[in-house]
Amino acid sequence: MSALPTENRFADPDAAYAAIVDAHEGLSEAESAAFDARLVLILANVIGDLAILRAAIEAARKR
Repeated sequence: MSALPTENRFADPDAAYAAIVDAHEGLSEAESAAFDARLVLILANVIGDLAILRAAIEAARKR
């Protein structure tokens, strides 16, 4: 498998970041963590490829 793309792929990265930040508005720390966990699982399902998911996990742990 080729390297996992980590460069920006959003047409409007600031809007993407704002959408994630806005989704946490009004949530407690615990609710925010639970939201993040659900979002990660949903996006992992969208990826649908265990090798890519493992590469993304590795990339995230290195940062």
